[in-house]
Amino acid sequence: MWQKFTDFRYWIADHMSFSVVRTLLLGLIVLVILYFVLGAVFIHRINDDPEFKPENYASQGNSSHAVTIAAALVDREVNRNSWISNDPFFYPSALLDNMAHYQQGIISVVARFSFDLKDQLGRTRGSSMEDPDLKNATSALQYAGDQWIWEPSISFFPVSSSEAQYRAGLAKLRAYNNKVADGSAVFERRTDNLQVTLERFAVDIGASSAIIDRHIREGFGCMFDIEADDVFYNVKGQAYAYYMILQGLRQDFDQIITDRELTNTWDEMEKSLLAIIALDPTVVSNCSPDAMFLPNHLAAQGFYLLRARTQLKELTNILQK
Repeated sequence: MWQKFTDFRYWIADHMSFSVVRTLLLGLIVLVILYFVLGAVFIHRINDDPEFKPENYASQGNSSHAVTIAAALVDREVNRNSWISNDPFFYPSALLDNMAHYQQGIISVVARFSFDLKDQLGRTRGSSMEDPDLKNATSALQYAGDQWIWEPSISFFPVSSSEAQYRAGLAKLRAYNNKVADGSAVFERRTDNLQVTLERFAVDIGASSAIIDRHIREGFGCMFDIEADDVFYNVKGQAYAYYMILQGLRQDFDQIITDRELTNTWDEMEKSLLAIIALDPTVVSNCSPDAMFLPNHLAAQGFYLLRARTQLKELTNILQK
């Protein structure tokens, strides 16, 4: 074996000059660069279309529009756009940290909403039994978004990936909504349920604004803050998911919204979320909030986020009366 290796080495030395080896190495480097760059361009997609609607959305029957949209968001990000947050370093998508944080922001909101469904909207009263599909959906959607099929720190054997868990959660959300449609499960369209759900949304949005505030104060680098875009796109994903789910809730609770004269405040809340979704800087900067020339995109995002939170609180205050 060693003799064959030695013979091969001498053959290489006799037949390949340094210039040939250099050319091959340069060609390999170019191929690797093209693999990552072109692959990233092909994969990259931050879908923030506020007009997005799942198929057959208009003909929902008795099922929940909000649950339909939540399930469609999971399906779109996991199955259609390809979930990239857990892709290993040798995938081109490893370069797309903005897309990864955007997707995780969306899933975190759907997971948050699944808790509201399990604890509130999907139960007749607090003392009634949890819906088993919602219980399983909540558990699956809480799974870490960066879990690949093999994680040596957890096990030397293959483990369940993030996509597998989210697909399981998606199936359970759809199963629950199908039961709502045929009357075998409940989606309680009561005023107190809407109030509690909006309050929980406001609390979650408040937590996101605290993350923005901390990064503005503790981050550094202005235009070169490499973590500012992670925060920005995660919050943008959350804002987009909240906007879409609130669109569904607006249809689910349309009678209550009309009767309690919530339309104008609801419209303003949606505009605030749309303002966050519309922010699309080429480079996310975390410069001083009072800078003359260089913006602070996190501060701008946080402003609209707090407006949305305030408007959610206004809606809950009206519902309490």
